[in-house]
Amino acid sequence: MRLIHLAVTAVFVLPLAVVTASASRLPEAPPISVADVLPAPAEAVPDPEAAFPLTRDTVIVASGAAVPVAEQLADAFRPATGFPLKVVPAAATNAIALTLADDGAAGDEGYRLDVRTDAVSLRAAQPAGLFAGVQTLRQLLPPEIDAPKAQHRDWAIPGGRIVDRPRFAYRGAMLDLARHFHTPDEVRRYIDQISRFKINHLHLHLADDQGWRIQIDSWPRLATVGGGKGTGVRGIGGGYLTKDDYRALVRYAADRFVTIVPEIDMPGHVNAAQVAYPELTCDGLAPKPRIDIRVGYSSLCAGKEITYRFAEDVIREVAELTPGKYLHIGGDEAHSTPHADYLAFQARVLPLVRKYGKIAVGWQEIAAAPAARDAIVQYWNHEGDPAPIVASGAKVLVSPADRAYLDMQYDLLTPGGLHWAGTTEVDDAYGWDPGRVLSGVPEDLILGVEAPLWSETLRDLADLEFLAFPRLVAHAELGWSPRATHDWESFRARLGAYGPRWTRQGVRFYRSPQIRWVNI
Repeated sequence: MRLIHLAVTAVFVLPLAVVTASASRLPEAPPISVADVLPAPAEAVPDPEAAFPLTRDTVIVASGAAVPVAEQLADAFRPATGFPLKVVPAAATNAIALTLADDGAAGDEGYRLDVRTDAVSLRAAQPAGLFAGVQTLRQLLPPEIDAPKAQHRDWAIPGGRIVDRPRFAYRGAMLDLARHFHTPDEVRRYIDQISRFKINHLHLHLADDQGWRIQIDSWPRLATVGGGKGTGVRGIGGGYLTKDDYRALVRYAADRFVTIVPEIDMPGHVNAAQVAYPELTCDGLAPKPRIDIRVGYSSLCAGKEITYRFAEDVIREVAELTPGKYLHIGGDEAHSTPHADYLAFQARVLPLVRKYGKIAVGWQEIAAAPAARDAIVQYWNHEGDPAPIVASGAKVLVSPADRAYLDMQYDLLTPGGLHWAGTTEVDDAYGWDPGRVLSGVPEDLILGVEAPLWSETLRDLADLEFLAFPRLVAHAELGWSPRATHDWESFRARLGAYGPRWTRQGVRFYRSPQIRWVNI
């Protein structure tokens, strides 16, 4: 899922052209319309004469399960406006009303937003839909709404109607904690950012050759040794999540309607586990710790029963920690596992995921295993043979490396990142269709789209944000918005207008020369 060939060079010098631009060339922000949202709404009808003024007396109306989402909206608007924005059960006028009502058309995440001069109505069948609508509302106020104690004098939500629903059920981001450990605070910050664009799954890559990042009580050395000091690429990415850390991240994500998908990669990518427990190797000898970025050299031993005790213990404990329905078991780049052993391993391990109440997800290599027919296959290798995926008849999560991998450099001068799958500018990230990327797989078998971010060259939150944004927004739009709305010129204009929001939020994003960023 990462490195097919290794003629790669990470570049760490930031070219001046990336971060500077003549302010005289930057356009001023145009008036905001209900059609200017990222990702693009399914239907948007502006009404410039119907703007709703947000004032000190505005209240937010909600009851029952809508109240927590209403409080999130109030918390988002209070710092900049200074308004109390009380959440109340009823109000006649000057109100933003959040209502749970099932009209049968929008599904669990869809919503309808109506903005008039006297009131704003946000309706959805489920709280997840209200949350999606709140993210839209946040973009309809000026960028100053993201700056505490803003000096903006007049706050108004542009008039009109939005009827919105997602194209795909699964819209994901992936973060690699194994090659470099990202702290819980950094993961929470990433959750905050991705949820603004209606991303609803965060796949955490928790184990690989260079590090093991989740506490497992039945095999304690996995975390204390596999995640100890000196692990990670170049030996500078040590750390791991305790079970309490993980549970807290799951709760934090759930509050933002993001589902955590944990991944334990096997039978390959297991060197860190074998350093901690040499009995997991075929010869019983401990391998050397690895801090490089090579792949394909490690493998669990399919002929040893301890392999399956290990796999079951880990799957059981991770499943117990994870309320979401998916558990990712990796399965990629097992070049040191003989094919017959690979199939035998999957025949034993994939049913364990079902045994503990989860749906298995695996990289596209698992499609070759008959046991994977009930699993989710994650397509990543754009140069690989798609025939096993097509033949499996399984649901597919699409992450083509040359389009969706956020760790690919924007160009060869990009600081950090790799380019084994090519370089990926913003137009490359936007210019494909998840429903048509795999010939022979109909759209009804596409579960959704995920944008992985591998951490071989990442060191901190700023590195993470620089490679993720703005490209992740392109994938969010491809996953949420109807295919008919996909338009590069529209997207780049809306993206350019979003730049000031990232600036005010302190996000280190890549100022792509393809985008006409408004004055920031």
